Amino acid sequence: FVREEAGQLFVDIALAISAAVGLSLVVSVLVVPVAAAWLLAGREAHAATQDHPGDIASRFGHAFTEWVIGLDRFLLASPWRQATASLAIVLSSMVATWLLLPKVEYLPEGNRNLVFGILLPPPGYNLDELLRMGDVVEERLLPYWNVDPGTPEAKALDAPVLGDFFFVARGRSVFIGLRAFDPLEAAKLVPLVQRVSAGLPGTFAVAKQSSLFENGIAAGRTIDVEITGPELPQLVQLGMQVMGRLPEATPGSQNLPKPSLDLSSPEVQLIPRLEQAADMRLDTRQLGYMVDCLVDGGYATDYFLESDRIDLVIKGDDRFVKRTQDLRSLPVITPGGQLVPLESVAEVREYSSGPEQILHRERQRAITVQVSPPPTMPLEEAQQRIQTMVVDPLIASGSLAGGYTISLGGTADKLRATWKALWFNLVLAGLITYLLMAALFESWFYPAVIIASVPLGSVGGLLGLAAVNVFGAPFGIFQSLDVLTMLGFVILIGTVVNNPILIVDRALQLVRQEGFAADEAILEAVRSRVRPIFMTTLTTVLGLLPLVLFPGAGSELYRGLGAVLLGGLLVSTLVTLVLVPLLLGLCFRAFPVSASK
Repeated sequence: FVREEAGQLFVDIALAISAAVGLSLVVSVLVVPVAAAWLLAGREAHAATQDHPGDIASRFGHAFTEWVIGLDRFLLASPWRQATASLAIVLSSMVATWLLLPKVEYLPEGNRNLVFGILLPPPGYNLDELLRMGDVVEERLLPYWNVDPGTPEAKALDAPVLGDFFFVARGRSVFIGLRAFDPLEAAKLVPLVQRVSAGLPGTFAVAKQSSLFENGIAAGRTIDVEITGPELPQLVQLGMQVMGRLPEATPGSQNLPKPSLDLSSPEVQLIPRLEQAADMRLDTRQLGYMVDCLVDGGYATDYFLESDRIDLVIKGDDRFVKRTQDLRSLPVITPGGQLVPLESVAEVREYSSGPEQILHRERQRAITVQVSPPPTMPLEEAQQRIQTMVVDPLIASGSLAGGYTISLGGTADKLRATWKALWFNLVLAGLITYLLMAALFESWFYPAVIIASVPLGSVGGLLGLAAVNVFGAPFGIFQSLDVLTMLGFVILIGTVVNNPILIVDRALQLVRQEGFAADEAILEAVRSRVRPIFMTTLTTVLGLLPLVLFPGAGSELYRGLGAVLLGGLLVSTLVTLVLVPLLLGLCFRAFPVSASK
């Protein structure tokens, strides 16, 4: 039901889990009994396996079971103790969830072996200057690529050895791409790009590791501060104020204005002579399109060559414009068929200055400041800090008077939409689980006892996530609560209820079919279900450990998901042995169950 961008990831995982669980159900019902009958054929029947006195694991398990039974017996002896302990566990789990809940992130970045550096040189740089800049960058990177990995020289470097790199100059932008010889060390190349570009005079530089979930050079976790308004000079002033406040709001972030806040890019401006153009029935749109066609080429239409769509461009002969002075004499045709020079319908202002690029949002002039927070700052936290320390002060100061607006967009918009969709799906998953159990137990109360264990899984999931960050910090591991990790909480809703189901179902069987008293049925259900509960939990936990502990390419994508599932299962399993008996005892007291006749 998540139709946002992140939903494409959820669909594959959900289908895989559903198919695996469905197949395991078929195997457990049809294959396991037949295989057990065949393997155990001819063996003599014997009593239930007894614990061996010398078996440490068996003795520990027996002692733990008796301790849990003793605790449950003590709490079940008094309705007051039952209610107090149950309420304390449920409320403490909710409070702990609220306290441990970190700021959320969008999609994980991954550890792609590619780092981009975006360099914005001063206005007026020609291709030769950009190529000289490339020579400087190549010389500064020489010690990192002209060395053999593993040698003493390589170990003495302050950054990883480069596998390869490239330098591209396009228009006024320069791009640097680097790959590490060791793919796991790609993130360490970001400071290297910053140091290499720091000494280039007048050059603005941003370095970022390429994301797995974004195309081109855009990072997967950027916040766009979008400023719109009628006058470009005022937009530039607002952009400068935003750039000045960002270092304090998001320390360590990399901020890139688009277009540049420098209005010194040389240009030639055409100012239409409205009266003369109106006399010739020539509007500004037609005039601009004709000049565009004659100078740089104007888009006309497109056509398809097999499956490729190709733009068809109309471009005048180069002989029309060889120098800026030639613009005045450009031939312009009017709707009446008259051919006139451009200067008769427009004023040509040479050697003006302006922006290198013009952006519009909803027909308004716009400037966007792209903010890439540091890896250790979640996107939600960065968004809140920018809103409270940058956007709100600008609004309060009155700087936006006169039709100017400022808002946050980019990945921040996607995060808000995905977070809202995930909350809805969490509630929906809980509701579906509850209604399904209500149909199976033919009661509204016993499913409520079972569903009360879900907050315990949330606490365990957050504790598992925190443990990864605490113990992974010395190794440079930081796991945020991204939307892929949030999927673990949706999965927990369907898994943490399994153990309470075993206890509740067995207790009801003992009361209805074997005539046990309510409290004794609960204690016996716990005693008989501890072993299978711990067997299933232990196998699941051991299966999740490699996902959390083992490094390697791609491990950072699902480490958070595994940590949430592992922590949620461990905590919910331990606390369920106390909470579920207490709630079930209260339910039996309020709604007595009689033995079936």
